[in-house]
This record gives sequence, structure tokens and C-alpha cells, in this order.
Amino acid sequence: MLAAGGVAWISERIHVNLPRWLSLLTFIGVTAWVGAVWLGGPDQSGLYANQFIEWIPRFGINLIFQIDGLSLLLIGLTAILGVAAVVSSWTETKQRTGFFQFNVLWVMAGVVGVFSSFDLLLFFFFWEVMLIPMYFLIAIWGHEDKEYAAMKFFLFTQISGLLMLVAIIALVWVNYEATNTLTFSYEALLGLELEGSIARLLMLGFFIAFVTKLPSVPVHTWLPDAHTQAPTAGSVILAGILLKTGAYGIIRFVITLFPEASQDFWFWGMLLGVISILYGGYLAYSQTDFKRLVAYSSIAHMGFVLVGVYSFTTLGMQGAIVTVIAHGFSTAALFMMAGALQERLHSREMSDMGGLWQKAPRMGAVTMFFVVASVGMPGLGNFIGEFLVLVGAFNKSIVLTVLATFGVVVAAVYGLSLMQRSFQGELNPRVSEMQDFGVREMSLMAVLMIALIWIGVHPQTVLALSDGFVQILEVIP
Repeated sequence: MLAAGGVAWISERIHVNLPRWLSLLTFIGVTAWVGAVWLGGPDQSGLYANQFIEWIPRFGINLIFQIDGLSLLLIGLTAILGVAAVVSSWTETKQRTGFFQFNVLWVMAGVVGVFSSFDLLLFFFFWEVMLIPMYFLIAIWGHEDKEYAAMKFFLFTQISGLLMLVAIIALVWVNYEATNTLTFSYEALLGLELEGSIARLLMLGFFIAFVTKLPSVPVHTWLPDAHTQAPTAGSVILAGILLKTGAYGIIRFVITLFPEASQDFWFWGMLLGVISILYGGYLAYSQTDFKRLVAYSSIAHMGFVLVGVYSFTTLGMQGAIVTVIAHGFSTAALFMMAGALQERLHSREMSDMGGLWQKAPRMGAVTMFFVVASVGMPGLGNFIGEFLVLVGAFNKSIVLTVLATFGVVVAAVYGLSLMQRSFQGELNPRVSEMQDFGVREMSLMAVLMIALIWIGVHPQTVLALSDGFVQILEVIP
């Protein structure tokens, strides 16, 4: 993807549309590769791919790439939503298309690196690779307050990321003092015995970085601005992929590297999740901007991930993983819808909408599907994830689980309100003509709909891929 980004940038000199096609073919190729790897099955160690290359051996820094079931799920999600990001911006982005596709590909390359890196310094490198291209996507191709939103995104992510870097270096140094071995290898650092206070401090260094990217209250304020001002492709990448890197970091690194400190932190982790669910839902209902409402709903849905992870139950963890995948499809689709409406109506305000189903019945039907999926309709992927989270969390804290359950009710309120204010009711007289979805948009939406239905009726596909990692967590004290 890194090389493809460079080629896409240069190819604009040949033809203005060539970067789009190169980017699209790259993501289709990655999707096909993920499918082939999945069908090929894991090796005896449970890995689908494994690569080790010496990089800076003097300091124990190596290029360690591994793909297990959890990583494969998220890389597959990245590839599919990469196609969605390119297709959704096909007609929206008309200037500097080469540099635009360069940034899209480099963001996605950073994400794939995050999901497959098992050297902590390499992981941090790809964590930073995601940051700069995303900043450019918002700052150059965003909307009216794009500079402010881009800088806010950059500062929140960069400051929390530097805190994680300090925690990584401290962890490696503590391990060196204990074993006289200098290494950044994830596997080598697993099982390192840490004193209680040191473990808590290092755990918080990782946790704050990941929970900021998730995001959770109170470090969530960058998200609504970034989503609202980003171009459609940027919103799809942010909601569908970048938020998932925060969830992945908590699941992969915080829980496993600091098991005892994380279990001592369970109440605060679940509490932050519950607060995010309720507060995010309340603010979502208060919005008049289509995009901003969907952005706040993402905060609420990611709260379920925290609740599931910190329940420290098999069902809760698997529910969190299913929620991550299902939310990626459903929310990315809603942001694509927001972008399509803005491109047609030149407005995100729902007061400028109303009765749009009469003018664009295909858009209305698609929006209804993804709204009911987002609010947790049984038979679709989001329901499976949130149901498993609540069942798992019930064994840990009945009170917090009951409070989290109210989030499902709140989601139904703001989701159906979104549908009513934008597509139902009387047609807004200010809407004269509106182009409905064509073959390009409907084909993409059909893929996302099929994915959510498949997860809803056959969640075993996701559960089986994540089961190996969840079993590893079960043996952690």
C-alpha cells in the first residue's frame, strides 16, 4: 500500500482519474489476499502469516509481522472499507486526486501495520504513520472548519501517542533490568512480572493513548469535529478503521501486557464505557447535523467495546470484537450516506432535509437498513455484538450492565429520529430535485448490507477467527 500510494500520486500526471483506479484496484487486491489467506487456514501456531526481519538488532528492534485470527479480521475490514472509501469519494474529490489517494493508501497502510506489528517500536511507527495522512485528508479536502478540526485531531492523537511511547520505552527498560535483554518484541515482553505501582503507571500510558483513539469520554472531543469536517472518505476511514485501532490496542496490548493491573482497573474501564454509551447517545440525539449525530453515536457504540473488554469474560470479549467489526460496516455506511446527502443538497443540517424518501427511495431504504442495524436490530451484526457484551458484563456488574442497556434504548431514539428528520415526513419545499443512488453506490451498499446480515445470522465466522486470541486471554491470571 505504501508503494501504491506513491504510484497513485505520480499517476495523476498521466490522467486525473488514474489515481482512483489504482487505489481501488489496490484495495480489491488486498481484500482478495485476505480471503485467500483465510481460506488457506492457520499454521500449527495459529498464525495466518509470520515474518521476521532483523532491523536494529543492537537495540532489540526487529520487523516482526504476525497475523492471527484477530488481526486477519481487522485487516479484512480495513481492505473492504478501503474500497468503500475510494468509491464513496469517486465524484466528491475533484482536485489533487493523486495526493488524495496517496493519503488514503498511506493511512490504510499504517492501519494494516498496526494490526500486524508485534514489535512495540514498529507498532508505534505505524501508529504515527496513520496520523499525518489523516491530518492532510481533513485539512486539505475537509469542509468549512477543516483547519481547526485537523489540528485538534493531530494534537489529541500525537500527545496521547507520545505518552504511549514513553510507556513503551519504560516497559522495555524494566524488562532489561530484570532479564538483561534489550528487546521490543511483544512476545518477549508478555509475562513480565511488574510491581503493582509500575504496572499501573505503564498500563495507563498505553490505555490513555488507545482510549483517546477509541474514543471514550472525556477524551472524545476531537471526534465530532474531525468527522464533521472530514471528506466522506476521511469519515469512512475514521469511523470504520481508525477508531478500531484504539479498541485493538486495548485488547491486544493493555489486557495482555498488564493483566493484573488491567483486572484491578475493571470497574473504571467499564464505568468509562457506560458513561460513553449514555453521554454519547444523549449528545447524538441533541444534534441537528447529520454527520455530527452519527459521530456521537460512534462514541456510544465504542463504549460497548470498553464494557465488554473490561468484563473479563469470554462472552464480553467476543462481543466487543463482533461490535468492532459490525460497527465498522454500519457506521461507515451512514457516513457515506451523510457524504452523499451533502454532495447533493450542499448541507448536513437535517432541517434542510425531510421527506427525502419521496425523491430518493433507494437512499431512504438503504439508510433505514443501516439505522436499524446501528440501533441493534436482531438478525444483524450489531445486535450480536452488543448482546454478547451485555451478557458477559452481567456476570461482572449488574448495575453497570443495566445502565449500559439503557444505551440500546437511547440508540433507538436517536437513530429513528435521524431517519424521521431526514427521510420521513413531508418533503422539504427547499428540495426540488435529488439524484438517487446509482449502480456504483448501490453495489457498495449491498456489500456492506450482506456483511452485516452474515455476521447477524452466522456470527460463528467472526467468533471462530477471534477464538484463538480469546483463549489466550483466558489463561492470563
